[in-house]
Amino acid sequence: MLEPTSHYTPDPTRYASMEYRRCGVSGLKLPRIALGLWHNFGDDTPLANMRATIHTAFDNGITYFDLANNYGPEPGAAEHNFGHILRADLSAHRDELVIATKAGFEMWDGPYGQGGSRKYLLGSLDASLARLGLDYVDVFYHHCMDPDTPLEESMGALATAVHSGKALYVGLSNYDGATMERAMGILADLHVPCIVNQNRYNIFDRTIEHNGLKEAGARLGKGLVTFSPLDQGLLTDRYLNGIPADSRIARDGRFLQASALTDDRLRRIRGLNELATQRGQSLAEMALAWLLHDPAVTTVLVGASRPAQLIDDLAALNNTAFTADELARIDILAR
Repeated sequence: MLEPTSHYTPDPTRYASMEYRRCGVSGLKLPRIALGLWHNFGDDTPLANMRATIHTAFDNGITYFDLANNYGPEPGAAEHNFGHILRADLSAHRDELVIATKAGFEMWDGPYGQGGSRKYLLGSLDASLARLGLDYVDVFYHHCMDPDTPLEESMGALATAVHSGKALYVGLSNYDGATMERAMGILADLHVPCIVNQNRYNIFDRTIEHNGLKEAGARLGKGLVTFSPLDQGLLTDRYLNGIPADSRIARDGRFLQASALTDDRLRRIRGLNELATQRGQSLAEMALAWLLHDPAVTTVLVGASRPAQLIDDLAALNNTAFTADELARIDILAR
């Protein structure tokens, strides 16, 4: 259990080096790199490590912290742990933080624990606020499309979240372009500030370029928060010479499996690594910089397991310029 207060004092220069970009055409600015709490803030992570990572993030100008109801393990643990750290260390700085959570994927047993129903979304938001110890979140996302629920019902629930004061803004996650555009139209009619899409996007995964999401979001003036920038570790130098015993593949095959490391994929990773070296970057830095160079991308979510990894990720901000030849080479190696 965390003590109710701590001696943590944020770095007074924390805003000097971070870049901030408006989220679409809204008035909200987000840091170019933000912290996602998907993998590393469950009950299997030492509390001291979580705390140090949050401190490092805020000390370096990261103000956006991204959660969901089911982040753990176990589901709910990330919100619970972040809430403790927030109350102990950052409660005096709440107005400097953008805290986001989501609901959509399975959270509890039974017919009301997932999807897009009004009952699930609003019940989940109340439970998230209780775990976080907050009266409101800054952004509440519908985490995934639900073909079994009328879109009007799901968007109506998001509208209620805003109108009740439990969320300042709403967003959509893992939507395709056509469904997102319909949803944005409903929310606009309800006068709800839906300002952002959150989707998986990286050098290897170009889904949002093909399903209309990226183009429609830019056209409608919506921000884009991207996750999985390193493709679960493939866009790093971790697997160039085999599978390390402490790697994600070796420890947990749920999100990245050894079968993903085909000879062709390894050839392409090595080619990207060679280009990154020529740019004076690690492959991970270049993969982040590739997203950051894109004017359509508001924020890149990183999932740091320790403070030093977060500092390495922030180094990508030092070089986000690419030549046309470099971009063409990345496209060839990616596709």
